[in-house]
Amino acid sequence: MIKKLDKLILKSFFGPFVVTFFIAFFVLTMQTLWKYIDDLVGKGLDLLTILQFVGYASATLSSLAMPIAILISSIMTFGNLGESFELVAIKSSGISLLRFMRPLVWVTAVLCFITFLFSNYVIPYSNLKFYTLYQDILAKKPAFDLQEGVFYNQLQGYSIRVEKKAKDGKSLSGVLIYEGGNQLQDNTIISKEGKMSVSSDKNFLEFNLTNGNRYQEKGNYGDTATEYVRLQFREFKKLFDISVLQKQNSNDSSLRSNIKMLSARQLSKNLDSMVKTKDSAVRTYSKNFDASLVINKKTLATIKDTAGSTKGNLFPDSLKLVIEQSALAKASELKNLIMMSQADITIKENDIIFTKIEWHRKWAFSLACMVLFFIGAPLGSIIRKGGLGLPLVVAIVFFLLFHLLNMFGEKFARNGLVTPWLGMWLAVITLTPVGLFFTYKAMHDSQLFNKEFYGRFFRKIVSLLPAKQKKEIINV
Repeated sequence: MIKKLDKLILKSFFGPFVVTFFIAFFVLTMQTLWKYIDDLVGKGLDLLTILQFVGYASATLSSLAMPIAILISSIMTFGNLGESFELVAIKSSGISLLRFMRPLVWVTAVLCFITFLFSNYVIPYSNLKFYTLYQDILAKKPAFDLQEGVFYNQLQGYSIRVEKKAKDGKSLSGVLIYEGGNQLQDNTIISKEGKMSVSSDKNFLEFNLTNGNRYQEKGNYGDTATEYVRLQFREFKKLFDISVLQKQNSNDSSLRSNIKMLSARQLSKNLDSMVKTKDSAVRTYSKNFDASLVINKKTLATIKDTAGSTKGNLFPDSLKLVIEQSALAKASELKNLIMMSQADITIKENDIIFTKIEWHRKWAFSLACMVLFFIGAPLGSIIRKGGLGLPLVVAIVFFLLFHLLNMFGEKFARNGLVTPWLGMWLAVITLTPVGLFFTYKAMHDSQLFNKEFYGRFFRKIVSLLPAKQKKEIINV
């Protein structure tokens, strides 16, 4: 049964949590958008495509925004209660801090579970759609934007320039078109005026030109006897295929096997297959290497006969050069076999490491929400400051510490310096004792962040010094 005390703490928590979550989510989304802004500008993308791109990209940031929101909101909640002396009144009534934190512990546990479900099911799907859409956007050429006095070269085989473009965007004057498909030289179309229109399916661009000339050279490549043709026209229609400028909707089947698009169960299944494949490859390469070192019986008998006929010399002088060359060739063959085997096994081991990293990431980020809560809640009760001032500064410091530990741990794991589980759990392992320490201090009404406590401690140390040194310190 939820008591009034639980309702009070839950009501104080959900407001800051919702606000900080959406603020963190918005900031991270804007950071991602600026990261890809150069790939989006000038492509003529419609609003729906841009919203899809931002939506798929931001979905992966929820697992990062959740720990931030829990850390900041827990500090703000307990800081506000401490600043208004409600926390003191609750403790004076005999209610411990852990009992006071209990409803939020259950809420944080639910948020950890939601974060895991989101990381396990929603984020892989969002990654799949995001990378598919991103490839289509990268492959899409810039939108057709014909500027006055500037050559437009995005249509393959053509270069178009106009002197003036009317306000309606259709009427043109001083049109110059180079056709680059001729091996002899570029065919050229020059027209005084023209009108530009796009077909209904937006796959073709139509130029209706008037009062102009078309220059063309006919003949065989490398032949000096070519024919130069000048065609004067009153009206001329030129079609351009602009379907290449449109965004293609690629099939995402080629990306489904990527580790970022898989759930924890799929990663575990792939991991078992990868380990078996690597072990099988190691056994195969070992057998091949051992077989390359074996000397057959016939060769051994020949060596013994030769050794006996040469009275102690293993090989006659006439065969030494041949044998040395054969030995060098065999050594080179073994070296290439070792290098190829090592390269293949290294690739398989890296795939196993990366798969383990992704598997541990889903669990580590989920449990990080609970660890950061046990840092934020005690800190708020110790600091006893609400709002977005000091709590926000402290939260940013600890989140940066968490983020840096997570980045370093993942990098160390990818480079093989530590095991994948240690690299991905490094932040959680490091910050868990910190959370326990702050919880212990908060339960015993620690003055860890009380400047008056440090002032009294400093004055007590000064009082123990000789009078001369005491005077010097006071003057400073």
